[in-house]
Amino acid sequence: MSDFHSINEAINERAGRKLLPSIAVALIIFVLVFTTVSFAPVLFAVLVGIAVLLAIRELVRAYASGGIVLPEGILMLASVGVLCGAWFGKVSGLAVAIAIAIPNTIVYLLIRDQKDFIRRSTSSAFAIFYIAFLAGFIILLGHHHDAVKRILILVLAVTCNDTFGYLVGLLFGRHKLAPHISPKKSWEGLIGSLVACIVILSLAMHYLFHERWWVGALIGVMAVLTATSGDLIESAVKRDLSIKDMGSILPGHGGILDRIDSVLFTGPAIWFALELIKHFQL
Repeated sequence: MSDFHSINEAINERAGRKLLPSIAVALIIFVLVFTTVSFAPVLFAVLVGIAVLLAIRELVRAYASGGIVLPEGILMLASVGVLCGAWFGKVSGLAVAIAIAIPNTIVYLLIRDQKDFIRRSTSSAFAIFYIAFLAGFIILLGHHHDAVKRILILVLAVTCNDTFGYLVGLLFGRHKLAPHISPKKSWEGLIGSLVACIVILSLAMHYLFHERWWVGALIGVMAVLTATSGDLIESAVKRDLSIKDMGSILPGHGGILDRIDSVLFTGPAIWFALELIKHFQL
């Protein structure tokens, strides 16, 4: 037992996080996502909504640590409105909802207090757009007759990017990708992500959507770019606010936003790619 504990501690030290709890949390999330999207899509939308509200809460508290005080309840209300727009009105509803949510939030902030208006209004707009609007595309992927396959493509894209980027970077990483933003990311890890996503998504698109392999390969390249960008942007936000993690609600992962940063940027890209394929019948 002591040997197992020693091995586990060594793995955790090398990985930079508690690996076994991290894997357990990831499996629970996968089960919840695919159970709800398969049998009750509305519960999947609720699950996305809960994640969005928790992420908004984390970001508001992170803002507060940087001296930017925002009304948490108003941002949550605006976010719910954006997600409802996506569920009931599809992409046009999402567009209208974000066009209503951000201006009204800014007006509320102006009426409530004029101090630091630029900082508070831009921070609020960023929060609503970055979390709620981008998450709206995940709602769109899950509110479709091919929802399971669409969500599976999203999950495969993000998981392959994160897993292979992490493993290859851990084993072979020597050259830093963005040392001033995310010191642990390496060019070797990015290449690992790229190879894995091209192979896996080529196969997935062929067998799930009967598309030519190169279509899946292009989606794989796109997914690596968007997932990595999402991760780097969240890292830049944390660095700007001088915090390590957005929260601690998910053992081994940190906060909700630490877990969904890649998903938020990759969801819209996958939705757009699948809509493009359908429109042009590639």
